[in-house]
Amino acid sequence: MSNIDLLSLFKSVTGVLQDNRELLNKADEYNANHGDNMVEIFDVITQAFSKKGGADPADQLAYASKLLGKKKSGSAQAYAQGLSQASNQFLGKEVTQDNAMQLIQTLLGAGEPLPSTNPLEGLLGGLLGGEKTEQQEDAGLDAGDLLSAGLAFMAAKDRGESNAEALVDAVVSGSPLSQTPHRAQSSSLVANTLLEMLGSLASKK
Repeated sequence: MSNIDLLSLFKSVTGVLQDNRELLNKADEYNANHGDNMVEIFDVITQAFSKKGGADPADQLAYASKLLGKKKSGSAQAYAQGLSQASNQFLGKEVTQDNAMQLIQTLLGAGEPLPSTNPLEGLLGGLLGGEKTEQQEDAGLDAGDLLSAGLAFMAAKDRGESNAEALVDAVVSGSPLSQTPHRAQSSSLVANTLLEMLGSLASKK
C-alpha cells in the first residue's frame, strides 16, 4: 500500500475552501468570516506540511498543530487539537489508503480519541478501494459507534444522497465541528474533498 502525501491531500482542501470562501462567510451568522478563517487554517496546515516535507507524518501533523494553535479562532483551535491527536495516533506510521480514514475522522473529531479500529474506517475503506487489515478482521465493532454511523448514513441515503455524500454526513455527524451550521458546512467540504482525493488515489491503483 503506497504512502499518501499529506501536502497534496490538504492542498486540495485549501483550494476547495478558497472556492467556497464567500459561501461560508455568508453561512456564518455570528461573525461572517468563517470562510476566511477556514482558508487561513488550511493555508497554515499546508505551509507546515510543505516546510516539514520528508518528515514522518506524525512530525508533520504535530508541527501543523503547533502553528495552528497560535491562531485565536475557535475553528483553528479545534483543528489544532485534531492535528495533535492525529500526530499521536500516527507515531511510527505512514498514512496509507488503509488508515487515512482514521486521520480524517480524528481531524474532524477535534481531538476526540478514536479506537484503533472503527466501523466507519472499515466501511469507507471498502468503498474507497482499501482492504481490511488482519487487525480489522479480528476486532469487533463497537455497537454504539456502528449504530450512530449507520443511522447517519441511512438518513442521508433516504434524502437521496449518493454513497459518498452519505458517508461524509456519517463522518461529520459525530464531530464537534458540526454543532453550528457554518462549521457543519465547512466540515462537510473538508471531509468530502479528502474522501474524493482518497477515492481518486484508489482508482489509480
